[in-house]
Amino acid sequence: MTGTNSSRVSRASARELIEAVVDPGSWYGWDEPVEITTDDPDYRADLERARERTGLDESVITGEGRIEGRRVALVACEFRFLAGSIGVAAGERLVRAVERATAERLPLLAAPASGGTRMQEGTVAFLQMVKVAAAITDHKAAGLPYLVHLRHPTTGGVLASWGSLGHVTAAEPGALIGFMGPRVHEALYGEEFPPGVQNAENLMNHGLIDAVLPLSRLSGVAARVLRVLCAGGPVSGPAASVGPVGVSGAAGVSGAADPARPAASAGPAASAGPAASAGPAGLSGAAGVSGAADPAGPTISAGPATPAGPATPAGPATPAGPATPTGPATPAGVSAAPAPAPIPGPPAAGPRVPGAEESIRASRRAERPGVRDLLRVAAEDVSPLSGTGAGEHDPGLLLALARVGGTPCVVLGHNRRSARKDETADGPGEGQALGPAGLRTARRGMRIAAELGLPLLTVIDTAGAALSREAEEGGLAGEIARCLADMVTLPAPTLCLLLGQGAGGAALALLPADRVVAARHAWLSPLPPEGASAILHRTTERAYEVAARQGVRSADLLAQGIVDRIVEEDAAEDENGTGDGDRDAIGIGTEDENGTGDAIGAGDGIGTEDENGTGDAIGVGDGTGTGDAIGAGGASQAVVSQGEGTPQSGSGSRGERAPRSAGASRVGDASLTPDASHAPDAFLSRLGRLLGAELAALRAQDPDERLAARRVRHRRIGLPR
Repeated sequence: MTGTNSSRVSRASARELIEAVVDPGSWYGWDEPVEITTDDPDYRADLERARERTGLDESVITGEGRIEGRRVALVACEFRFLAGSIGVAAGERLVRAVERATAERLPLLAAPASGGTRMQEGTVAFLQMVKVAAAITDHKAAGLPYLVHLRHPTTGGVLASWGSLGHVTAAEPGALIGFMGPRVHEALYGEEFPPGVQNAENLMNHGLIDAVLPLSRLSGVAARVLRVLCAGGPVSGPAASVGPVGVSGAAGVSGAADPARPAASAGPAASAGPAASAGPAGLSGAAGVSGAADPAGPTISAGPATPAGPATPAGPATPAGPATPTGPATPAGVSAAPAPAPIPGPPAAGPRVPGAEESIRASRRAERPGVRDLLRVAAEDVSPLSGTGAGEHDPGLLLALARVGGTPCVVLGHNRRSARKDETADGPGEGQALGPAGLRTARRGMRIAAELGLPLLTVIDTAGAALSREAEEGGLAGEIARCLADMVTLPAPTLCLLLGQGAGGAALALLPADRVVAARHAWLSPLPPEGASAILHRTTERAYEVAARQGVRSADLLAQGIVDRIVEEDAAEDENGTGDGDRDAIGIGTEDENGTGDAIGAGDGIGTEDENGTGDAIGVGDGTGTGDAIGAGGASQAVVSQGEGTPQSGSGSRGERAPRSAGASRVGDASLTPDASHAPDAFLSRLGRLLGAELAALRAQDPDERLAARRVRHRRIGLPR
């Protein structure tokens, strides 16, 4: 077909899919109820409407059933619940289901239909993709089959993580499958995405999926595949004499406890207490499992997990999630281990914490140093490597062997090309958009580090991934997913430097490391702020407001345990290179009182698939959309993380023209907090010493303890610290 006509794509609900796939009467739900605890009234209203419309308490259903007699675990998205988007609670539910399937040695079938990350919950929701990808990777490493059936539509972070890691992957006929949504591309760049690219049939023709299957054939094909992948294992097990799908009512799909069924090692328990005041929430802790210790340990720059006093005027409100989680189960067979001791330095002095707009603008300055500058100033014995070693090269990623701060390592980072001198820092800049070949180059660097036992240093500084026909057909989403899987399991020591811009999947692919160091003005978001603004408000003019609400700043990331230490960018401060002052950073301000889920109101609905580009409005008052999409008269359902990245230069693409810049709330040309562009060499020299010490400490740590700590670290993303 030449395009995806959404009106011809059937959209079965998650319950209907389960009924069609599993043997009659065999479904047994695993989900425990999730409470709504967010303080954001608009987001709360969105959640309540979604619950009323679907009869579910979250966007995913998990459980088990039988397919031709074989026990199979199944996870499915309900697109009508906030576009199947994944927040902290949904991410935690998915991870627990995968862990339970692994513990009970069940094959796993995933059936996503999602727009990606839930935008109301911001960056911490974006990071759920790391922990889901890690759980899937562990499941596969245990020798257990993982099958994926991509439903209409599947985009963004879901496709770029657990949607692209299957042993065998199929898709619905005509389904829209893509890294970014066509409507976002049109909103940002003023023209439609090339037709006929993001559909199941085209992706199969390019070798990205294995089959195009209607739901009516899924059960039979899955049974046939499992007869091979399970290597003739037993098809029988404890009886699952439970009722039909939907027995448990509005809270979700579940069944009564089966006394004949083996106990799950990571089953969820009841919700635990009120929500924390600074962060999204998820599910409660596993039964009988206490929260693991924070593997990162204390650092010079670390502050408390929740605000200790009045919010700073510049700080944004950290997005509030739907429920309160407790600690996760530690991965089987491993124990939490401490991180390397922090590098000695002076006590925290409480420097001023910049707002989101200030940091984003600072990160885009033409004079700001990038990874090449870091190697020039802070490294020696630098040997650049070219491309994948298999015939591909991407200028968007630099790979080199070097000694950084005296420590030998493999360096891979986004190759930032500074904006031209006559350009401002208002928009995302041009940069080098990262494509599939760049990610395959990154994976080459990971293999070198693993084979030689060298530390790996990743450097994040990207305006986003490539948005082009070539990137989609070259498997961009799948390469991001495989980078995540490689990073969380890599035996080599890993250190991530968040140096500047950190937009979308291109940034996330290099993030999962043993330790994460951030420059003060660095930031991380589900997608470029202009893209989020276009999704949520149909304009790029509210980009900084949206970014503030999403908790993208280094201070917000520190508070969430995503970043371990912050390095100040003033060359005159912190001469020991320790980074400090983040006690003030934990005080979360209120830059965007409107929130990311504010109702647009009657008449603003532009269809439930605005972000995914299918344009099929559900109708008056329904309001289930991805991105800015709402049904006419419905409330905003701006929930997902499509539109990541920048257009890719080269044949068949639009070049590197940036989207329209954000125009709200200017702070002026001079940053109120010193940034690295003022004295780049002094900053980089100090940064290099810190990185060298961090790398050396990681290299000296016991490998098993370090890898165990990394697994616990990423398992705890979004949970109370």
